[in-house]
Amino acid sequence: METLPVLPPPASESPTPGNWARKNLFSTWYNSILTVICLIVSFQVITGIIVWVTTKAQWRVLEANLPLFFVGRFPSESYWRLWIVTGIITLLAGLTWGNIQRQEKLWNPPLLILLGAGVVGAVISPIDLTSRLYLLGNIIIAAASYFVGRQIPPKIMGWMPAVWALSFPVILWLIKGGLGLTEVSTNDWGGLVLTLFLAVISIVLSFPIGVLLALGRQSSLPVVKLLSTLYIEIIRGLPLIGILFLGQVMLQLFLPPEYPKLDRVIRAIAGLTLFSAAYLAENVRGGLQAVPRGQIEAARAIGLNTPLLTLLIVLPQALRTVIPAIGGQFIGLFMDTSLLSLFGMLELIGISRAVLANPSYIGRYAEVYIFIGIIYWVFCYSMSLASRKIERSLGVGQR
Repeated sequence: METLPVLPPPASESPTPGNWARKNLFSTWYNSILTVICLIVSFQVITGIIVWVTTKAQWRVLEANLPLFFVGRFPSESYWRLWIVTGIITLLAGLTWGNIQRQEKLWNPPLLILLGAGVVGAVISPIDLTSRLYLLGNIIIAAASYFVGRQIPPKIMGWMPAVWALSFPVILWLIKGGLGLTEVSTNDWGGLVLTLFLAVISIVLSFPIGVLLALGRQSSLPVVKLLSTLYIEIIRGLPLIGILFLGQVMLQLFLPPEYPKLDRVIRAIAGLTLFSAAYLAENVRGGLQAVPRGQIEAARAIGLNTPLLTLLIVLPQALRTVIPAIGGQFIGLFMDTSLLSLFGMLELIGISRAVLANPSYIGRYAEVYIFIGIIYWVFCYSMSLASRKIERSLGVGQR
């Protein structure tokens, strides 16, 4: 029998930038032409943006209205309450994030860059000295709590959801007032504070409602299944702006005159929650259908009743599967809060329209909306980053 010659392995090029560019950008004559054209167009666009940002844009509109963009018409003498709220959230977020990343390097380059950018931003930001010190204090709290969170055993960190829940009444008391603090009407809430309040409360409420609706649609009880299906299909057949219109304008018309008027923030949260829960229910239902039937039968064989089967076997696997979809739903809900500006609520978009209505700032649309867009992007990207981190920690798509 003739033996085949042993061939050496194919020579591999060293992964240098020049080799990569030759292989991906200049592999053929038409790829070379397209690369050159794209480089010229990109250079012109980037140059135009830099020239506009540095010479033509009038950023005074942002500097003069910075408090409005962040807190709306919240009384300036009560700003310290909002800084305490920020400190509480920063502390809990740092502990949580540090514990999630306890297996990774203590100071990785992205984290160091973020921390450095935060310190530089606090130093050069166009705010008063007191606010600058508060901001630097929150950055220190974030770094310290992140370090402490890495040292806390996971068993103790299991109480963190309860701590987050207990912090909500304190945060609400600081923002709203009462019980010794000057009460601030929701009409004075605005800007980023109102946007985050609406988004966070709607997300927290819509998640359990969506899970219950998904379980109801999968239920073997005909009445529960029918009611859940009707709710989901009716809500999903209506545009969000229509639901918000019913809550903000029409709801009070159907209530008796002697019935107390519901706060507009509560009505807004109700509309966002009910709408998001219907879509979230379908995402969760997809995860429920992905759970192998054999695991359910095995759980029943060892004597688990339906509640334990659902809580311990079905839901953990279903929710793990649909984490990307749930994360996308929450990001969409955060951006959907901008629709409330159509009903006179001064969240981020609403406060921007109010600023642009000032005759001194007419025509400064680009500066204002670029700033607002950056704020939205920072929070949406942070949510996306957190979602991907949870996916990796749970091994979604890997096992």
